[in-house]
Amino acid sequence: MRGTRKSGKHSVTVVLTVAQIVAPVGVLAAIGFGWVRSGRDWPVAFVTRLGMGLAVPCLVFTALMGAELAPEVLGRAALAAVAGYAALLAVFGAVAWALGLDRRAYVVPMAFGNTGNLGLPLVYFAFGEAGLAVAVAMFAAGMVLQFSLGLWLMAGGGAGRVLREPGVWAGLLGGLFLWQGWQTPEWITQTLALVGQMAIPLMLLTLGAAVARLRPGRLGHAVVLSGLRLAVCAGVAVAVGWALLPDTLGRAVLVLQLTMPVPVTAYLMAERVGADGTAVAGLVLASTVLAVVSVPLALGLLI
Repeated sequence: MRGTRKSGKHSVTVVLTVAQIVAPVGVLAAIGFGWVRSGRDWPVAFVTRLGMGLAVPCLVFTALMGAELAPEVLGRAALAAVAGYAALLAVFGAVAWALGLDRRAYVVPMAFGNTGNLGLPLVYFAFGEAGLAVAVAMFAAGMVLQFSLGLWLMAGGGAGRVLREPGVWAGLLGGLFLWQGWQTPEWITQTLALVGQMAIPLMLLTLGAAVARLRPGRLGHAVVLSGLRLAVCAGVAVAVGWALLPDTLGRAVLVLQLTMPVPVTAYLMAERVGADGTAVAGLVLASTVLAVVSVPLALGLLI
């Protein structure tokens, strides 16, 4: 009886912990969704540029520079993320070829998840500052790949865009500061940290606002592909984590990061480069709805 009671208490604790982690994310996204649905204006493209061009780079740089984890730990995390994304690009490239899908519209969105405005706050709420540092290293590595190789795959060129993405430079510069043990003057650090603090709520609100405006087609098709994507991403994350990451924290963060739903930025990228934005919008909506179930389940297993 005591074992049963302890098991029941543990289950209740896990459920409450997961609810506390997911609730702030869901509430902020719901506010953005309701804001747009009520007829109010929310400039998604502008806010996304503001977040990805200013707030997120500041968050990435300050998190890396101030990380208390050893540089080699963060280096392994970035390496694991690169290996994971490379495997996902290969697998989804093969899936697109086998199913006759438009590779420009499907491969990159299915490979790269919403590790920024959804993954970072989830990891932070679940694992604190230590988890956030690992997640930022993975996020920075993913950004470099997404805005270099990813843009090239979606647009058939445009490698020069990488040099215009502040997030890429923030990740590289933050990694350099961490490696060398450098610190910016205190007033600069505080200013950057203050700007970076608006990234998570801003992007969560924008996520809800953007989803509220999507009008995706072929939704059933997107639901099936999103289910397949989730299974593949989870499998790759577990395999890469066990192969490259010796600690349970790094493995847990990698699973969360690689199984995040398709990001709204993938839809914006598709629209910008002339890929099939409708198909990507379907993936964004279907995978985000699926995440309502998959994210709490993953957190319950990982915490």
